[in-house]
Amino acid sequence: MPPASPHPLRVEATLDPRLTRWMWLVKWLLAVPHYVVLFFLQIAFLLVSVVAFFSILITARYPRPLFDFNVGVIRWKTRVDYYASVVLGTDEYPPFTLKDVPGYPVHVDVAYPARLSRGLVLVKWLLAIPQFLLIAVMVGGGLTTYRYLQDYGPLSFGVIGLLSLIAVAILAFTGTYPRGLFDLLMGLVRWILRVLVYVFLMTDEYPPFRLDTGGHEPSPAMQPAGG
Repeated sequence: MPPASPHPLRVEATLDPRLTRWMWLVKWLLAVPHYVVLFFLQIAFLLVSVVAFFSILITARYPRPLFDFNVGVIRWKTRVDYYASVVLGTDEYPPFTLKDVPGYPVHVDVAYPARLSRGLVLVKWLLAIPQFLLIAVMVGGGLTTYRYLQDYGPLSFGVIGLLSLIAVAILAFTGTYPRGLFDLLMGLVRWILRVLVYVFLMTDEYPPFRLDTGGHEPSPAMQPAGG
C-alpha cells in the first residue's frame, strides 16, 4: 500500500542543548505578558472560528485572512508553551508575533485547504469525541480541544503535565533534558494540535490515532498507510 500523505499540520522543534537547570522555575512568570496577549487572542480565535463556520457552510471555503490569523494564534501559543510550560525545550524568549519566526526553535504551520466539506462542518465535534477523551487524559480534565488554548504545563494534571515535571526535574539534577521525554512530549503536542485544527474547521483530514514522536514530522515513507 502507498504511504500516508503528510498531515496538513506540521510541527517542527529543536531541543536547546544549553538549557539552564533552574530557569524553568521562573519562565511562567517571564511569560506573563504573553499570557495577557493570548487571553485576547483566544477570544478572537473563537470568534474567527464562528465566522469561518458560516463561511464554510455557505461557500465551502475558509476565508484565507481568517485562516492565517488562527494559524498565527496556534503558532504563538505553541511557542509560549514550548518556552514556559509544556515542553520547556528552550530558554529563548518567544517573540510577540503571529508570523513564523525562522530562527525560533519551534515552528507550526497548517496547509491552507482550497475547499472544505459543508457537511463535515456540522459534525466534526461529534466525530472527534474519541479524540476528546484521549486529550482529557493527556492534559487532565476538559473534553474540548479549546483546552489547548489554556495552559497544561508541568503544574497541571494529566500525562503531559507529569512528563513535563519529570523532564525538568531530571534537567535540574543532571543538567540534561532527557531526549526520550522531549520526543514523547512533542508527539503528544503534535497529536493535540492535529485534533485542534480538525475541530476548529481548518482541515477535513481526521486526526490519526498515531503518536508521531520527535521534534520533526515523519516523512510519508515512515508513516503507516491508512494512518
